[in-house]
Amino acid sequence: MKLYELGLYEKAMPNALTWYEKLAAAKDAKFDYVEMSIDASEEKISRIYMSREERLELIQDMYRADMPVRSMCVSALTKYSLGNSDEKLADRGMEIAVNAIRLAADIGARVVMIPGYDVYYEPSSEETKKRYFNNLKKVVEMAEKAGVMLGLETMENEFMNIVEKAMKYVTLCGSSYLKIYPDIGNLTNAAKMYKIDVLEDLYLGKGNLTSMHLKETLPGRFREVPYGTGHVDFESAIEKAWELGVRRYVAEFWYLDGEDWRKNLEETYAKLSAILNRQGGGSGT
Repeated sequence: MKLYELGLYEKAMPNALTWYEKLAAAKDAKFDYVEMSIDASEEKISRIYMSREERLELIQDMYRADMPVRSMCVSALTKYSLGNSDEKLADRGMEIAVNAIRLAADIGARVVMIPGYDVYYEPSSEETKKRYFNNLKKVVEMAEKAGVMLGLETMENEFMNIVEKAMKYVTLCGSSYLKIYPDIGNLTNAAKMYKIDVLEDLYLGKGNLTSMHLKETLPGRFREVPYGTGHVDFESAIEKAWELGVRRYVAEFWYLDGEDWRKNLEETYAKLSAILNRQGGGSGT
């Protein structure tokens, strides 16, 4: 029996595909679930306002493809950050976060990833940090009510780029429904910059890690780095995460025009599952 689940980031597939086509492609590549993207585009944000009929249709697609949506990446909270000085932008961020949690509850997603930004397009300040914390507490209350886990993702900015910083907010909120969703690519870049041990930083989140983004990076470059061409030590990171009880992982990479994306899905699954299987995860189903 396999003791872990390896999910696939939705944006690893062409956006033009229907939900059923994306789910079926993930299934063909042997992934265990798909992570939905709620980015800052109005197209993706509109998902949180799906009608009851549309939610039911998505669930039916999951059953038809035998492939669930089990996590959600709410990167729209970069533009509509919870600590934003513009009250309208912060309020929209709250609306997005709350409705994303409701959607997750309806479709069975287990984890809603919240990016670790107080602000992104403006300087961080004491006020933005205070506003972020106050709004985060309100979002956590909604997650508690819905029974949906929130995961703070370690990002590429100074505010929350390592687990140690994310733990501050987990401790301050003190909720069983707010944990950390580390991105090993972002953590690796931060560790190199701060000259710290990335595995020691991961350990600081012991008992508070929901899952892990498996993303390749290079110094100063945080996305669209092909696996094997960056500096992330996936073997040691997965070994440490496994030791800390993490059993859910997501392959985070992006589809690029003109590439053989189906082959990329298959090769990525083979590469990452081989490492996971060596941790005692087994190769069975």
